[in-house]
Amino acid sequence: MASSGAEEIVHDFPSIIRVYRDGRVERLRGTDIVPPSTNHDTGVQSKDVVIDPETGLSARLYLPNNNPHHNKLPFLVYFHAGGFCIETAFSSTYHNYLNSLVAKAKVVVVSVDYRRAPEHPLPIAYDDSWAAVKWVASHSSGGGGEVWLKDYVDFDRMFFAGHSAGANIAHNMGIRVGSDGPDGVKLVGMVLIHPYFGGKDPIGGEKTNMGRKAVCDKFWGFVNPSAEDGCDDPLFNPAKDPKLSSLGCNKLLVCVGEKDLLKERGCYYKEELEKSGWGGVVEIVESAGEDHVFHLFNPTCDSALAMLDRVASFLNQDK
Repeated sequence: MASSGAEEIVHDFPSIIRVYRDGRVERLRGTDIVPPSTNHDTGVQSKDVVIDPETGLSARLYLPNNNPHHNKLPFLVYFHAGGFCIETAFSSTYHNYLNSLVAKAKVVVVSVDYRRAPEHPLPIAYDDSWAAVKWVASHSSGGGGEVWLKDYVDFDRMFFAGHSAGANIAHNMGIRVGSDGPDGVKLVGMVLIHPYFGGKDPIGGEKTNMGRKAVCDKFWGFVNPSAEDGCDDPLFNPAKDPKLSSLGCNKLLVCVGEKDLLKERGCYYKEELEKSGWGGVVEIVESAGEDHVFHLFNPTCDSALAMLDRVASFLNQDK
């Protein structure tokens, strides 16, 4: 039972996060941090960089092994999951996933460590992520100080990707690319894995699982309390975004899980994007029998390995 005064719980999302009356935030998972390294099994190298010392915005970079000719490689700007409020770019979950993806796809990765709610409510995570995209782009003309980007990256082959809330960020960064630049890079495509989208009106299977939908909706209000349109905020419901047709890439891979409530929103996103007048190609890949971000918790299962292969293939289709 919640106690009175400063110890009173004002927000409680079991197994995720708890916030107390005095402002104290207790993150219930995703708090572990692993250092950058050279992976023993894959040879993938990683290192951490500070993008903006004033805000603390930083990133973890990944470089694949076995590039003897020092060819310019596709690169991926990746946004981690965690409901905008838990996990980091340095969590073991995302470090291990990106080690595997980099080894499989032979791409350079910039994994963005944006500031998190509730201490930094949305849209701060979007603004941080956009600052990271612009920082990456600043290297395209020989500027910037990061050697891995200047020496190994083909700026005509940029991708965005993310899981869940990170997929939401990736989409919204794609919208900004289409309307605001930046110059010097070409966003070829995006990979949205189990994207965290929503909307006021239930669709499809949401109508028979209103309890889970209510939790998803409540969580959006928690991380973005200033959203004027609630769950129909265009940042959360892309169908309400007048800029949807300006999405700044020409191909898109959306991964959904058969048992994931958010599958409905991933499929609806595809439909709305195709109706918007956007001129690209969007493909849905469904993992049979699987729930939300299953591959992060069971990365060696057959469905997870199949998804990894499909994402790696997508990132290399333009070669």
